[in-house]
Amino acid sequence: MHQAQPFGPRRSFARNESQIAQARELRTNETESEKAAWRLLRTLRLNGFKFRRQHPVGPYIVDFCCPQRRLIVELDGSAHSQPSQIRHDANRDSRLKRMGYTVMRIPNGMVLEAPELFVKKVLDLAWRLPNVFTGEV
Repeated sequence: MHQAQPFGPRRSFARNESQIAQARELRTNETESEKAAWRLLRTLRLNGFKFRRQHPVGPYIVDFCCPQRRLIVELDGSAHSQPSQIRHDANRDSRLKRMGYTVMRIPNGMVLEAPELFVKKVLDLAWRLPNVFTGEV
């Protein structure tokens, strides 16, 4: 017989309590770019794409994730242009790709200065990826 866990069922074994706490903290301390991107990505529900923000994926917490298309959207500020950060991002993206995700990196400035272009780029890629639940493209 299945025994209930004291705090309810776990949604995923890929997440741990510290990741969940860190993701919650990141959501409460969003940057202006993240706030703007979240407002824009939420409008994509009308197109059938549901995004999650500061979402744990494996050992990482990604900025935005559409689990249905296994699409990750990462916003990059100026720190991401540093050589050590470029290497770190490349390793992280490679590992996420091996986990079956597509990673899209977008500069912070695009979200704030060209929101319609940001939405277009995300939608263009999301429509090309298969739906992991139905297999449809």
